[in-house]
Amino acid sequence: MSKKTMGFGGEIGSIVQMAYVVKDIHEAIDWWIRKAGVGPWFFLPSFGGEGHVFRGQPCTSDVAIAMSFAGPLNIELLMPLDDNPSVYKETIDRVGYGFHHFGIARDDIEEEVERRLAKGEVLAHRAPVPTGGKVAYFEGGVGAPGFVELIPATPGMDEGFTNFWRQTQNWDGKDPIRPFG
Repeated sequence: MSKKTMGFGGEIGSIVQMAYVVKDIHEAIDWWIRKAGVGPWFFLPSFGGEGHVFRGQPCTSDVAIAMSFAGPLNIELLMPLDDNPSVYKETIDRVGYGFHHFGIARDDIEEEVERRLAKGEVLAHRAPVPTGGKVAYFEGGVGAPGFVELIPATPGMDEGFTNFWRQTQNWDGKDPIRPFG
């Protein structure tokens, strides 16, 4: 069975994102540009609000997000803006800053959430996203490096990620931080 490839090169059903919690998002962006040549970065100063659920309770945390691409792989940086309970603060408290999750694009996200729950996996976080649908973070399990995020592979997600990806192709180093929208 072949997988559907999205405009940025990622395949539905595969890992399309690696994410990191960072103490200072601007320092992290600078590191990725200088050390890995990754850029430009697309910055969202605040992501939180209605519909976010952490471990079964309404989640009031807020994070800043920056995204870029290394080839077809989306790199996401997450900086908590408060100390409210969240999957981001939980990771920092448990292991410190660094790797947080890998994201898998799914076009059957609600069915996959139900399959994982039926297998006994632990759902840690749900949140609506501007590109359509809701992401779902599952605990990785014993010895896992972080969470597994299911990302809805909606037309909006494909369009948004592909737009970011296109801007990273042959990037000339100008305008290293750009608006998310």
